[in-house]
Amino acid sequence: MRIHYGMLGVFLVLGPFAYALEVESPPVLAPLQQQAQAARLSAKFLTRFAYKPVPLDDALSAKIMTRFIKSLDPDRVLFLQADIDTFMADSAKIDDAIKREDLRIPFSIFNVYEQRIVGRMQYARNLLKHDFDFSVQEAYSLLRDEAPWPQSEGESDDLWRKHVKGDWLRLKLTGKADAVIRDTLDKRYENSLKRAFEYKSDDVFQSFMGAYTTSVDPHTDYFGPKAAAEFDISMKLSLVGIGAVLQERDDYTTIRELVPGGPAQLSSKLAVGDRITGVGQGESGAIKEVLGMRLDEIVQMIRGEKDSVVRLDILPVDAGPDGSHRLISLTRDKISLEKQAARKSILSVKDGDATRKIGVITLPVFYEDFEARRKGDRNYKSASRDVAKLLGELKQADVDGVLVDLRNNGGGSLTEAIDLTGLFVGKGPVVQQRGADGKIKIERDDLPTPAWKGPVGVLINRGSASASEIFAAAIQDYGRGVIVGEPSFGKGTVQTVVNLDRAANNRKPKFGELKLTVAQFFRVNGGTTQLRGVTPDIILASLSDPKGFGEASYDNALPWTQIKPANYTPAGNLAALLPQLQSRHDARVRNDRDFKRFVEDIAELKAQREKGVVSLNLTQRRIELAAQATRLKARTQINGGVDLGEDDGLQANERSLSADIAIENARRNAKDVLLNEAAAILADEADLQEHVQ
Repeated sequence: MRIHYGMLGVFLVLGPFAYALEVESPPVLAPLQQQAQAARLSAKFLTRFAYKPVPLDDALSAKIMTRFIKSLDPDRVLFLQADIDTFMADSAKIDDAIKREDLRIPFSIFNVYEQRIVGRMQYARNLLKHDFDFSVQEAYSLLRDEAPWPQSEGESDDLWRKHVKGDWLRLKLTGKADAVIRDTLDKRYENSLKRAFEYKSDDVFQSFMGAYTTSVDPHTDYFGPKAAAEFDISMKLSLVGIGAVLQERDDYTTIRELVPGGPAQLSSKLAVGDRITGVGQGESGAIKEVLGMRLDEIVQMIRGEKDSVVRLDILPVDAGPDGSHRLISLTRDKISLEKQAARKSILSVKDGDATRKIGVITLPVFYEDFEARRKGDRNYKSASRDVAKLLGELKQADVDGVLVDLRNNGGGSLTEAIDLTGLFVGKGPVVQQRGADGKIKIERDDLPTPAWKGPVGVLINRGSASASEIFAAAIQDYGRGVIVGEPSFGKGTVQTVVNLDRAANNRKPKFGELKLTVAQFFRVNGGTTQLRGVTPDIILASLSDPKGFGEASYDNALPWTQIKPANYTPAGNLAALLPQLQSRHDARVRNDRDFKRFVEDIAELKAQREKGVVSLNLTQRRIELAAQATRLKARTQINGGVDLGEDDGLQANERSLSADIAIENARRNAKDVLLNEAAAILADEADLQEHVQ
């Protein structure tokens, strides 16, 4: 799936037009020469080497402009129509500007964007000085991505008034006093205001290049030097640092979590909730104060070379703002990001009088430490190697079947998808690729015999994409196992990453990397996973909105097509078992109280999503909440990923850290009805296969 490095969603709910500015204006940002050079170099690659080359002309220029504006103000609550008219007057000039290495157009738009944010935040804070009338019958639209832009300052003022009123009402419905509500919202809008002053030219350029690349196709992308480093870390699942997850809370960089086995956790010098106020390099380097700095910059200061020392100025969690600080030293080490690594569990499934053990392997991403593998490191990190180890452990546990949970796995390394398939299928073709030249290349695995020969199931959802779809499609085409869940994302294209600095012979990184589409995936049966994705053998209820999520939601997605099947030999044939699996599934969920509630929750969420408006009338909202409370009265937990808890009206960083962690733990430990049902289906598969044998 595409990795988004455009403007973050923090401003998706902000108001529209600049009001009387009572605060200083944000800094005026200007493009750097190296950014303009990187844009022109990217254009050369995109117009020459992309799978479906798109010329950089006036037509593409207009698309880039539209996407750039949308990335800044997707809900059309910041800019006025007059702003848009001014911007679009230059919409046919972007192509020529890129070729001339002139990026003044997108930067001028972004500077207006910053001004609008500052104006709206000041206006929002002024609104908090007054009371709202919640007896009025009015509503606020939540779906504004296709709404008209506000035509006047008065119209956008009213739009923002309703938004602030909605924020207030959410908190009021939880029983919070007016003084608490004012303080909470004022701090929320103040934090948004501060962020407008923290943007840098890199942020503007990253957002603009995101608009350019995704106008070519949905999965082409650009990574600036910093973003490229983060992408590399995500694929390696390792970094060198102190082993702490950081979060911005109340102007402080706060310890959100200590990674087990990391330097911070092993030292016993840090605790969750501790605040970092300064960072120093080495045993004697000066401590630099980090209050008010961007979180990503602080993270970069804390990371460093393995075995090097970083010193942290800490304000303990239990100390007040004027409390005593302490200075600690930590030696950086390689940290494995285990939360993203493959992990196993075993579920017990009742099967008549017997109980079957189903091993579950959860794989969040197809990761691989490319650099370590290239250097010949025998212990390099990879998804398939980790899964092979887990399969061995599940064999020792004598499980009856293995379920691979790929929900929300957006892909990753193609090599790992192929190797993972080999663990269940053995030697043979896994996926076909067609390049821009039309030539077909067959990717295969050479593992002589599968690591697991027993019953297999794969659980997918709309968030399962790319490498996940290759694996699931191969398991399905080989007849190796049952696919359960909802239709997958539909990303059937191949991307490669081009290091622009290497292309330009730069010794130091300054141009970043370009991820461009160079080929298309095809299943071994000849069909493509593009657009349609993988259709499960047993379809479960879906939380996703197919109109807003998935390949089909993109206006420039490549169409579905097919080629000749590869020469492969199916490992089995589940076709005869599918009617019985479906029948058993239907009978089971018909009497499963938790599953029925889950389906009801999905229907309710879909109804709310389609409604698209929220009432700002206190009485009406209380009636709605009472009806919801009645429906959920018997429920005391979060069900299958649907949050049935009460809305506290707070954003994550507005709760206490302990409360936020408690909510996450409750969600993590809640009953997963989809996983349980998928395990039950796999148990049925094991039972039916035994009887066939």
